[in-house]
Amino acid sequence: MKQLRISILASIIISSCAPKAQNSYDPKTGYSGNISLSGAFALYPIVVLWSEDFKKTHPNVRFNISAGGAGKGITDVLTDMMDIGLVSRDFHEQELKKGAFPIFVAKDAVLGTFNTNHSNATLLKKRGLTQQELEGIFVTQSYQKWSDIDPRFTTAPIITYVRSDAAGAAETWAKYLGQNQEDLKGIGIYGDPGLAQAIKEEPNSIGFNNINYVYDLNLKKTAAHISVIPIDKNKNGKIDTAEDFYNNLDQLTEAVASGKYPSPPSRPLAFVVKKGNTNALIREFIHFVLKKEQQEHLLSNGYIPLTDDQLKVEREKINTIPSN
Repeated sequence: MKQLRISILASIIISSCAPKAQNSYDPKTGYSGNISLSGAFALYPIVVLWSEDFKKTHPNVRFNISAGGAGKGITDVLTDMMDIGLVSRDFHEQELKKGAFPIFVAKDAVLGTFNTNHSNATLLKKRGLTQQELEGIFVTQSYQKWSDIDPRFTTAPIITYVRSDAAGAAETWAKYLGQNQEDLKGIGIYGDPGLAQAIKEEPNSIGFNNINYVYDLNLKKTAAHISVIPIDKNKNGKIDTAEDFYNNLDQLTEAVASGKYPSPPSRPLAFVVKKGNTNALIREFIHFVLKKEQQEHLLSNGYIPLTDDQLKVEREKINTIPSN
């Protein structure tokens, strides 16, 4: 599987006007029909790749994929606008009561981000920020200037960016800070690509992004003009060796998989379907992404695969989805 270069236009709809999936099966050409998906920016890149691989075996399947935030993905599924929602946050009880049926497909993490041209970039990487300091920036706004956090920092104001859309990344970041998305304060930016771009353009900014929008998947390093704020977990005022795993993508994904990077803001990623609104084609595609071969592509694309035990559980869940 090739890697996908993510552009600022990641929210482009691959094919607009997504009808409900209709399907048929031919022993020679596989399935025919449509599958529509929408939701989390976090899952969008890998879903595009999964769809391309699926079409190698089932060339007559047409995918309609859009990224608009996890909240939109769930709403689209529950209102019968889409077949599969892409979700990067916890499910709410009312969503499950309305028929949301989650299948977990991968894991990733939300990262605190800042501009590499920040005048204290080197010190920020060595010092990091604690959970409480991040809360003081994103929630209570008790820190207005960078020097309010540490007198060694610049006296420039902290430019805080948050998500304006109902986003799994924002909800996960807020959960790490003991809050809900609506409690995050800052300048609202739509979408993960938009927030990353805003960070890249403002030297004194801080925000948060999914892994895929921070790291260059080919170089395995952070992309130009954006860097990760390390989390000072033990609150000793510096990033110790055990906390220092942001230099390359492989180190970070290992830290997420092993639990060195806290959860939240690491989190599971899920497909969601509506009970009674699936068919054989949709179930076949979900089975496909849970195959070992597809899971093995996750690490190279900035995700963490499910364990064998987790895969077994999720595969068994597919067979229990009420069909239409």
